[in-house]
Amino acid sequence: MLFNTIQYILFLLFVVLIYYILPQKLRCVWLLGASYYFYMQWNLVYIVLLFSCTVITYVGGLLLERLKDVQQETGDGKRCIDKRKVLFIVCIILNLGILGGFKYLSFAVSLLNRMLSYIHISGFPFNFDILLPVGISFYTLQALGYLIDVYRGDIYAEKNFVHYALFVSFFPQLVAGPIERSKNLLVQLNREHVFQYENIRKGLLLVLYGLFLKMVIADRAAIIVDVIYENSGIYSGFYLVSATFFFAIQIYCDFYGYSTIARGSALLMGIHLMDNFNAPYYSRSVKEFWRRWHISLSGWFRDYLYIPLGGSRKGKLRKAVNCMIVFAISGLWHGASLAFVLWGILNGIYQVTEDVINELKKRLNNKFVYRTLNFSSKLFQTVLTFLLVTFAWLFFRSGELKVSLETLCNMCRFDNWIGVLEGALGTEILDGQNYMNVLLVSILALFIVDYQKYKGKDVVEVFFQQGWWFRTIVIMSMIFVILLYGCYGVSYNVQQFIYFQF
Repeated sequence: MLFNTIQYILFLLFVVLIYYILPQKLRCVWLLGASYYFYMQWNLVYIVLLFSCTVITYVGGLLLERLKDVQQETGDGKRCIDKRKVLFIVCIILNLGILGGFKYLSFAVSLLNRMLSYIHISGFPFNFDILLPVGISFYTLQALGYLIDVYRGDIYAEKNFVHYALFVSFFPQLVAGPIERSKNLLVQLNREHVFQYENIRKGLLLVLYGLFLKMVIADRAAIIVDVIYENSGIYSGFYLVSATFFFAIQIYCDFYGYSTIARGSALLMGIHLMDNFNAPYYSRSVKEFWRRWHISLSGWFRDYLYIPLGGSRKGKLRKAVNCMIVFAISGLWHGASLAFVLWGILNGIYQVTEDVINELKKRLNNKFVYRTLNFSSKLFQTVLTFLLVTFAWLFFRSGELKVSLETLCNMCRFDNWIGVLEGALGTEILDGQNYMNVLLVSILALFIVDYQKYKGKDVVEVFFQQGWWFRTIVIMSMIFVILLYGCYGVSYNVQQFIYFQF
């Protein structure tokens, strides 16, 4: 069940209606049932994996806390610590084993066979190409984050299985995040939520804006991107450069749109999910970009991988190594392909290089006056960051290392930007000029809104502070644009969200 369908809108409204009718003690049970029904719409078998992940981490959390209590009661520290460590490792291996088996087994076997072929040894003749369960990467990390928090003693283990199962499977953010922490979402699920008109109107506005981002911008940009990238031998040079820029917009609006709909859906029930994006394309460095892009994932890797590896506490060289490890794993998390690993490594190289340059700037500032806060410097840094990030997206979009390198070579050929829309649009609804006008105006609107966010303003609060006539015009305009210019129906089909594949 995709967010950008009438089925989901009807499902959401029905769930919210029954949610507020039911007494408080039954609401979590209702949401859990709705979440499992939502997930079963992709594949009934997926429920087994989701339930297994939930049971393993739930029982593991209870046992970890019990061993901690036994340690405090008996004073038998070493034995309990060893048991807790073994139990913790076993739970981690079980969950990562499920994720690895479905997501990385085929990639690992293929890579091994390729390496064996170089030394003329026959590889495995079996086909391990398994359908990746949707959302498995997201709910696995969320469950592991909870388990790590319990092991560290940052939170108490959740005793109520229904509450915990809902924490892992809450339908608005189940498939593609944000990856919530137990200190935020699990705590909210234990509270009583009363009907508030403010939550309803803000939630509906977020859902509407998310649909605008997805259907009007992301899916429109996708038509151009898909045609050019899938025919990179024909469309070369400026075509591929332009398509890569459009992909930067597409993936942002696609994922940001999903996260915004997720936040709005949860807010309708009084539950606040974290904002997963904060105007990332206004960043003045790649490091800042990753503080603003997919914030929940960046924070997860920082707290549960980068800092345990030593972070920046063990010298500059170790910091650089830790950074490269984290980004390489982040790339592998996004997809079982060397292209994704290279994408992650490239972003890691950007950050390590920035650290070196910043250190050099500090030394130069001791001898020379180096101004970096003027408008031209800020603009240069922002544009350069966008170009670096966009270049890395090429490997992300291609998906395969060989395809990425071929696309990069074709990009070095220069042709004219003529007729690309004619080939990309197979539609009678809009001509190429109107198509581009709608897309570019929509992108401009996005960057105006993002600029307000970049300045630290709560855009939703600012919007509702305006006069009723302004709010009405904006809301009706978004509805009109989505209905008239959104990409759906027979010509386009319903576009799946990009991050569902991860």
